[in-house]
Amino acid sequence: MIEFVSGTVNYISPEYIVIENRGIGYQIMTPNPFVFQKYLNHEITIYTYQHVREDILALYGFETREEKALFMKLLNVTGIGPKGGLAILASGDPIQVIEAIENEDEKFLVKFPGVGKKTARQIILDLKGKLVDIIPTAISQDLFNFDEVEQKEESANSLTEAVEALKVLGYSEREINKVIPSLKEESLSTDQYVKKALQKLLK
Repeated sequence: MIEFVSGTVNYISPEYIVIENRGIGYQIMTPNPFVFQKYLNHEITIYTYQHVREDILALYGFETREEKALFMKLLNVTGIGPKGGLAILASGDPIQVIEAIENEDEKFLVKFPGVGKKTARQIILDLKGKLVDIIPTAISQDLFNFDEVEQKEESANSLTEAVEALKVLGYSEREINKVIPSLKEESLSTDQYVKKALQKLLK
């Protein structure tokens, strides 16, 4: 098992990032790859989960060990695969997800792509009371010890990238088109657009 990868953020796509370490590029699937946009060409540490199946070998990466732990617990739920786990964590607010599970808030959980009432109930049954090892305050820690790099992105390009990221997470064009008008009113980075869109989609 690869516990973490430290290296330089070499490339970012709507689905994954590439971390370069000693001439090797590690393709790592993350909940919202554009979170790492401001760290492009900088060195970071990303906590990884290696997923092995007969037809796939993939690395999934997270900003904190706690976020990774929540992802792994979600994978143990019947009906939740890696893609579903990423979609749930992409909201950028794991604490909200944990609270929904503890409060048996099915209405909140079914808003995620691929999560129906049956799966939401299964998440609650399997995980309620079993998330004590995930420390909420640690989830929001900033792991990077350097000042934020100035971002000069065109809003149009950022919004386009954000839309692609939402599609990868499993949201339909119909759902995405509902939130685009309000997003266009603001000039944001891709990461901010994704988070804003998810806030609106999960209401």
